[in-house]
Amino acid sequence: MRPIACIDDLKRIYRARVPRMFYDYCESGSYSEQTFRDNTADFAAIRLRQRVAVDMTGRSTATEMAGHRVTMPVALAPVGSCGMQHADGEILAARAAEAFGVPFTLSTMSICSIEDVAAHVTRPFWFQLYVMRDEDFVDAVIERARAAGCSALVLTLDLQILGQRHRDVRNGLSTPPRLTIPNMIDMALHPRWSLGMAQTPRRQFRNIVGHVKNVQKLSDLTAWANEQFDPKLDWDKVARIRDRWGGRFILKGILDPEDAQRAADCGADAIVVSNHGGRQLDGALSTIRMLPAIVAAVGGRTEVWIDGGIRTGQDILKALALGARGTMIGRSYIYGLGALGQAGVTRALEILQKELDVTMALCGERSVHDLGRDNLLVPRGFFDSYD
Repeated sequence: MRPIACIDDLKRIYRARVPRMFYDYCESGSYSEQTFRDNTADFAAIRLRQRVAVDMTGRSTATEMAGHRVTMPVALAPVGSCGMQHADGEILAARAAEAFGVPFTLSTMSICSIEDVAAHVTRPFWFQLYVMRDEDFVDAVIERARAAGCSALVLTLDLQILGQRHRDVRNGLSTPPRLTIPNMIDMALHPRWSLGMAQTPRRQFRNIVGHVKNVQKLSDLTAWANEQFDPKLDWDKVARIRDRWGGRFILKGILDPEDAQRAADCGADAIVVSNHGGRQLDGALSTIRMLPAIVAAVGGRTEVWIDGGIRTGQDILKALALGARGTMIGRSYIYGLGALGQAGVTRALEILQKELDVTMALCGERSVHDLGRDNLLVPRGFFDSYD
């Protein structure tokens, strides 16, 4: 195998090893995918200010995110169906994150359950919650996360209604895959993936199946999930969940300064500037364009993090320089997971940290805490508001 030098190298291996429907599930956005593309393109439009003859010794990427000491300001974002990208995917990603010293966030819609992951790590991880109409399920899954020792609850706000990804519709995406002739051919063309899936019992949404009344098999789950995302989610419900949890509380899916202020008012320990990776409202602005306005809106009352479009350590530096206290990555680690399992996630994190460290040095900085707007060259009008 050729040396893996960057995240794109992992992506190429990932594309070759994972069936098309799951590659497309990861590597797509809603509708025309304009926001999905802008998330990465807008990072690239921001340039770096090189500085020389600066003492570069003693550099550190270490910091804290919501009170958690981290090797670099990165957390693994919640990714639904992660365990369909690689057998036991959530367990492997959690192990890699723990060993590297960054947080792992388990999705409500994970293949491995809260209990599965907790049994295979030695330190607390975070749990992400989707708000469902079934309040008994919501209360129960919060209690399960508490019992498993999860150290933060990440509440996703931007999935009250599911955005349409055309590729998923065309592929007939399901978990586990339906045994149609095209799907069976696709899986046969990916024997490494298929063998892994054949050797694990974790092939459906184990946080849900067996934990919800009358949901015991795939057909039950599909009917339940299609009806369950709660369109009535409002700030009163957010406050109720915050009180029910009682611990570190992170709100994900903020893309507007007014919503950021409401989130800070609600007592969030951190908010994540996010457009769900371009998978929900196509036509929304990229997260990096919205970041400075949201940082200004909360005025330091809560930590501001960002996800969406982060593919390099340079992207991480740009986000920090624009006021983010941390970042979350999804696709960047999924490429590694699908390519090489746990080792691939570790390699993705190594790449990002090295890129962050080297770029920081060449910008004349020795700590992530010293980064600021003067490290960047931003196109004129880049952050101007739209009428």
